[in-house]
Amino acid sequence: MIIKPSIVRAAAALLLATALTPLSSAGRTLDEQMSVFVAPAPAPRPITIHAGELIDGTGKVMRDVTVTVLGTKIASVTPGRPTRPTYEFARLTVLPGLIDTHVHITTHFNDEGRATEKGESGEQRGLKWSENVWLTLISGFTTIQSIGADDDLVLRKAIQGGRLPGPRLLTSGQPLGDPKMSIDEIRRTVRERKAQGVDVIKMLVTRSIRDGGGQTWSDQQISAACDEARKQGLRTWVHAHADSAVRAAADGNCWAVTHAQLATVETLAYAHAKGMYIEPTFGVVQPNYMRNKAKLLGTGNYTEDAFKYMEGNVQENRDKWRRFLTVKNITYLSGGDTNAGAEGDNAREIIWRVQQGQDPMRAIVAATSVNARALNLGDKIGTIAPGMEADIVAVDGDPLKDILSLWRVRFVMKGGVVYKDLENCAGDPLARSAVVTCSRR
Repeated sequence: MIIKPSIVRAAAALLLATALTPLSSAGRTLDEQMSVFVAPAPAPRPITIHAGELIDGTGKVMRDVTVTVLGTKIASVTPGRPTRPTYEFARLTVLPGLIDTHVHITTHFNDEGRATEKGESGEQRGLKWSENVWLTLISGFTTIQSIGADDDLVLRKAIQGGRLPGPRLLTSGQPLGDPKMSIDEIRRTVRERKAQGVDVIKMLVTRSIRDGGGQTWSDQQISAACDEARKQGLRTWVHAHADSAVRAAADGNCWAVTHAQLATVETLAYAHAKGMYIEPTFGVVQPNYMRNKAKLLGTGNYTEDAFKYMEGNVQENRDKWRRFLTVKNITYLSGGDTNAGAEGDNAREIIWRVQQGQDPMRAIVAATSVNARALNLGDKIGTIAPGMEADIVAVDGDPLKDILSLWRVRFVMKGGVVYKDLENCAGDPLARSAVVTCSRR
């Protein structure tokens, strides 16, 4: 094609005039003015996922359906199978990306297998964090809330910026725990956390269950922290074992309480009636501690007495959970208190709960749409429906019949990007735009 000189001159004149137009009169930046010369980005290619069975995250089951993904979002969920789906999961179960509302994502064992960061370099810690988020993501957990440490903030930025593959990460930063803080100090610290950019305020208002779980903060301190957080537009997550502390959190209009191991069924019902989320942690944390006793013993409050306590209350925890299930109309949040040694084992909390009597669908709904609402993300994640983020996993088997299938994750997509695919290795490589784990069975 021959371009006429007159056209070239006209284009050059337009470009020069545009570049020289003062911003005050044009009202646009130079980049915006120049954008008329940039070809528009091609529209994203649709990705189609055919599911033999689909659990949508709200309690519905659909069979023989196709999920269409466009860019980062789910565009449609329709009956039947397209002629050539991008991903064929006729024999699998498709679910929303799972959510864990309680992890400690930067905790890890050092190169000597001990639960300490003493003597570690920044590079060593960074590698451990990278391992943790990667293992969590490919196990099917596309969103986590880490509560927490200030290191989480660095990790969150790396994931958000696309420099590190990992689940969507929310964090509290360093928790508030000092019971000697005055009301004014508590409020000031909440404001400081807000300025740091945290997503939630974590409060430690009782001792560890290994130390008896007694209340350490006054009711007034608990109420002040939750009140200030609300004023700052932040949720609160209250570590509380003692029954009195759980009730104080409910009276203080706190957002959520975690653990609640010593709460009575009356207090649980009262807290639920007040609108507070309740997050028991039974299935991951204590079994993980016991499996890793040699790595933990002698660090923090991991003493021989603490391990004797944990070893002696295995059945007690089962009984507590079954008692929790007697409280009507509560769907407990699904949080594992996932620590060093349990990276990628987040599904154990869901599995344990079902094995101890919870209905499988309620457990899955808790780990998807209910958790999403508790993170204030219910309009974005936790459900497979048009307009939602394309966070999609596929597992080998039907978790409604065999909850262990949640450990058999074959496919993980987060925000329309595939990070794991063990099923369609001969599929369309153009549909995958990120790190992909792929292997023949």
